[in-house]
Amino acid sequence: MAARGHVQDPNDRRLRPIYDYLDNGNNKMAIQQADKLLKKHKDLHCAKVLKAIGLQRTGKQDEAFSLAQEVATLEPTDDNSLQALTILYREMHRPELVTKLYEAAVKKVPLSEEYHSHLFMAYARVGEYKKMQQAGMALYKTVPKNPYYFWSVMSLVMQAISAQDEKLAQTMFLPLAERMVEKMVKEEKIEAEAEVQLYFMILERLGKCVEALDVVRGPLGEKLTSELRSRENKCMMMYQRLQLWPECNALSYKLLLKNPDDWQFYLSYFDSLFHLMDKSWSPPNEGKHCVEGPVQTTVAEAVKFVVDRMEEEDKKESRPLRGPYMACLELIHRLRQRGCPDEQELGDPLELMLQFFGKFGDKPCCITDLKIYLHLLPPEQHTQFKNRLGELVPLGEVGEDGFGFPGDTKALQRHLCVCQLSRVLGLQHALDTEGKLCLITELKAHYHYGLQFGKSCLKTELQFSDTYCLMVAHVYIDLWTETGDENMLWQCLGVLEEGLSFSPSNAQFKLLLLLLFCRLGAFQPVVDLYSSLDAKHVQHDTIGYLLTRYAGSLGQFAAASQSYNFSLRFFHSNQKDTSEYIIQAYKYGAFEKIPEFIAFRTRLNQSLHFAQVRTERMLLDLYTEADITSSLEESVKAMGLCPEEDDIPWDNMRDNRDLTVLFSWDPKDRELTEEHRRLSLQEELVWLKVRSLTLRLLASLALLGHAPSSRNSDKANENGVSAKSSTLQTLLSQLDLTLQTAAQITEKQTQCSFLGPPSSRLATPSSRLATPSSRLATALSSGSCHCQASALRLSLTLQELETTGLDDSSELQTQICNSFKSLTGQLQELLSRCKGEVLEMKDSRLMTQPSLLETLVFFVETVCVVLWVASYSASVLRPLKSSLQKKRKKKKDSSTPVVLSGFQEWTGSLQGVVTQALDHVKGQEASLTALKLAALTLVVGQAQTQEECGFTRAAMDKVQNSYLGSLQELGDLLRKRADSLKSLKF
Repeated sequence: MAARGHVQDPNDRRLRPIYDYLDNGNNKMAIQQADKLLKKHKDLHCAKVLKAIGLQRTGKQDEAFSLAQEVATLEPTDDNSLQALTILYREMHRPELVTKLYEAAVKKVPLSEEYHSHLFMAYARVGEYKKMQQAGMALYKTVPKNPYYFWSVMSLVMQAISAQDEKLAQTMFLPLAERMVEKMVKEEKIEAEAEVQLYFMILERLGKCVEALDVVRGPLGEKLTSELRSRENKCMMMYQRLQLWPECNALSYKLLLKNPDDWQFYLSYFDSLFHLMDKSWSPPNEGKHCVEGPVQTTVAEAVKFVVDRMEEEDKKESRPLRGPYMACLELIHRLRQRGCPDEQELGDPLELMLQFFGKFGDKPCCITDLKIYLHLLPPEQHTQFKNRLGELVPLGEVGEDGFGFPGDTKALQRHLCVCQLSRVLGLQHALDTEGKLCLITELKAHYHYGLQFGKSCLKTELQFSDTYCLMVAHVYIDLWTETGDENMLWQCLGVLEEGLSFSPSNAQFKLLLLLLFCRLGAFQPVVDLYSSLDAKHVQHDTIGYLLTRYAGSLGQFAAASQSYNFSLRFFHSNQKDTSEYIIQAYKYGAFEKIPEFIAFRTRLNQSLHFAQVRTERMLLDLYTEADITSSLEESVKAMGLCPEEDDIPWDNMRDNRDLTVLFSWDPKDRELTEEHRRLSLQEELVWLKVRSLTLRLLASLALLGHAPSSRNSDKANENGVSAKSSTLQTLLSQLDLTLQTAAQITEKQTQCSFLGPPSSRLATPSSRLATPSSRLATALSSGSCHCQASALRLSLTLQELETTGLDDSSELQTQICNSFKSLTGQLQELLSRCKGEVLEMKDSRLMTQPSLLETLVFFVETVCVVLWVASYSASVLRPLKSSLQKKRKKKKDSSTPVVLSGFQEWTGSLQGVVTQALDHVKGQEASLTALKLAALTLVVGQAQTQEECGFTRAAMDKVQNSYLGSLQELGDLLRKRADSLKSLKF
C-alpha cells in the first residue's frame, strides 16, 4: 500500500488500521474502519479512497469508481490520497486516470520534484511519449539533474520507434534527440554510462555508424564499464555494419589472444578473414595494418593461429578450454564449403573429434558441441567413429547380463555421450526390431545401474543416469511408429513414469509424458504434469501450446477451462507488468532495454498462442454455458463480442512456440525442418481462422435473434435485421473460403517427427507420422465444420421467411424443411463416425482409439450450434404461427404450413439423435468401467521387470480414468442440451 511511514501527521495514525486490513486482505473490515473514520472526519480524502479500494476488491467496481471520482474531482495534493488513487486505478486497469491526477497535482504544486516524477511515470505506463518528453523537460527545469534530461531524450527516441512514418523518425525525432545529447556533450555534462549508451543508440538508429564508432573509441567510451568487453563488442558491431573487415579481423585476433574461449570472436574472425580474401585485401607496406593492429589475410595464417591456440591448451596443466578445438572443426567446415584444400593441414576430422571427446567427453556439453560437426564425417566412418569412441570409455568387467558398467559419474557421462552420438549418427535408427529391443535392454540396465550414483540427490536434482531413461523412451517411440505395436507406447509410458519416480524434477520426462498422454487422448493426467513444470513467465507462451492444443478437444471441459485461464492470466498481466519494467528502466537508466520491453510486449500481444487460447476459451464458455445458465445473447454480450470486428492481428501474427523444447537425438534427415514449421504455422492459422469465424458467426446469430423485424420496423434497413444478416452472410462466405483452403492444406501428407509440432490426428496406427497441425484434419474429416456452416446458413433462409411471411413462401418453406432433414442427416453421419471402442482389450493387448473421443467432442460442439439455430428458428416461427392463427380464425382454415410441421418433425429427430448419442456415451462408459486392467497380463521378462510392469499398469489406469472423465463430462453436457431442446416445441 501507500508509503504511510513518510507522512508525519495525525491522519497517518488514523489511517494505519485501514492500511493493515487491506494489506492482510481483510477488505470488509477495511471498509467498516473507513466508514467509522469518515463519520468523524468527512474531509479525510484518503479514507474515502481506501474504502474504494476495499469495495473494488470485494467486487463492487461501480461503487468504488464513483467514490474515487468524488476525491479525484477535488484534485488532492496529499501524498496518501494520490498514492491510494494510483493503486486503485491500476487495479481497475485504468492507468490513464493516474495521469490526470498528477497533472492536477503538478499545476497546484509546480515545484514538486516528486509529483513531476510521478507524472512522467504515469505517462510512461500509458505510452504517451510526447507528453513524457514534455514532462521530462519540465522536471529537468524544476530540478536540473541529468537523469531527468535524458528521460526526455529517451522519450524522443520512443516517439521515433513508435512512429508509423519511418521518414518522420529519421528526419525529426532522432535528429532532435541527437542534438539534445550533443548539447550535453559539448557542455561536458555527460556523467553516467547510461547517457553514453543512449547516445550510441541514437547514432546507431540514425545509421551514423562512423560517429557511433568515434563515441565508443573516444573519451565517452571509457564510461562503458558495466558489461565485460562492452566497448569491444560495440566496436565489433560497428565494424561489421561498416564492413571494415580489417578492423574486425584485427580486433577479433587481439581479443582471442586474451580469451581463446570466446566463441563469438572466432566467428567474427573467420567471417572477416574470408571477406578479406574475397576482396583480395592486402595490408599496406608501411605502418599499421589498421587502427586495431595486425590483420591476417590468408588461410595459412588462420590455420597457424588455430593450431597455436590448441597447442597452448595442450600444454596447460589445468583443464583445457573447448573454444580452440571447436574453432579447428569450424575452420574445416568453412574451408570445405569453399573447396579449399588447406583443410588437410588441420588434421582428420575423425581424429580431431576423438581428441575432443578424450578431453571433454565427461561433460554434458560434449554431445551438443560435436553434434554440429558430425556432417564432416562420411557415412562409411560412422560405425568406426562410434567404436573408437567406445574404446575411450572406461567400463568395468562384463557381467552375467553381458554389459560392463562405468565406475564413476565421469565414465557414465562418457558412455552416455557415445550412446547419444550413436543415435545422432542414425546407427540406432538403422537397427531392426530385435536390435532395438536389445538396445532398450542395454540402456535400461545402464539406467538402473547409474541410479546408485544419485542416492544422495535431492528431489530437485536430476539423476546422473536420467538420459538413459529418456533414450529408452525414444527407442520405444521408434518401435511404435515403425510397427504400430501399441504395447511399445504403453511400455514407453511405464519407463517414463518410473524415471519420474526417481527424478521428480526432470522436465523432459514430464514434457514427453505430457505429449504421449495427449496423443493417447488422456488429458486428465496432463494438467498436473504441466502444473508441476512450474512454467515461468514467457514459457506460458512458448510451451503452453503443448497443453492448450489438446485442452478442449478431449472432452475434459473443466480442466480445459483451467488450462486456458492459466495461459490467459499471463497474457493479461503482460501489459501491466511490461509498463512496470519500462518505469524501472527509466529509473535506473537502462535505456537500451526499453525498446526491448516494448518489442516483447508487442510480440506477446501478437502471439498466435494468445489468439488461439482467447478464441478457444470463449467458444468453450459458449458450448458449456450458453442456453444452460444464461441465454446465448447474454453470454455473447458478457464476452463483449462484436461480430463485425476482428481483433486478431492476422498480418502481424507471431509464432512464438518452442518446437524444439523436447530433447531429440534424431539424425539430420529426421530433424524438424523449416518447411515443417511453415506448414504447421499455416495450418494453425487456418484452424484459428475457422474457430474465430465460428465464434463471430455465433455472436451474429445471437444478436440476429433479437434484432427488429423488417416487417415491424421501418429502420430495419439501416440498423436492424438487414445490417445484421449482411454480417452473417459475409462471415459465412469467409468461412466457406477458409474451409476450402483448409481442405487443400490437409491433403498434403507431410511426414514430421513425432516430437515435432502437435499432430492434427491423435495416436492411431495410420497417423503415427502425421501432418503437423491443429485439430483441422479431424474437424474436416468428421464433417463437423460443414454441418455447423449449413446450420448457420439456415438462419439466413429463416430470416428471409420472416420477411416474406407464411402465405407467399411455399418454395422457401420446402427449402427450409429440406435443410432441417439435411442437418439431421449430417448429425447422424457425424455420430456414426464416433462409433467404436475408445479403449478395448484385443488378444491380451490394450488398444486405444482416441480419435473417436475427439470426433465425439466435435459432435457435441455441432449439436450445440444446431440447437442454437433451432432456437432461433423457433423465435422466428412462433410469431409467424401466432399471426397465421389470428388470420385463419376468420377464414376457418385448419391446414398447417409445411415449415411448421417440418420444424416439429425436426426437433423430434434432433431429440432422437441426441438420445442416440447419450446411449452411445453410456455404452462407452459401461465398457470402460467393465474393463478390468488388473486382469491384463503384462509380459515380465527381457523387456520389462515386475516393477516396470507396475508403472506401465499405473499409466494405463490414468488413461482409462481420463477417458471415463471425458465421457462423463460429454454426457452431462449432452443431457443439458437435451433438456434445452424440449423447450423448443410449440
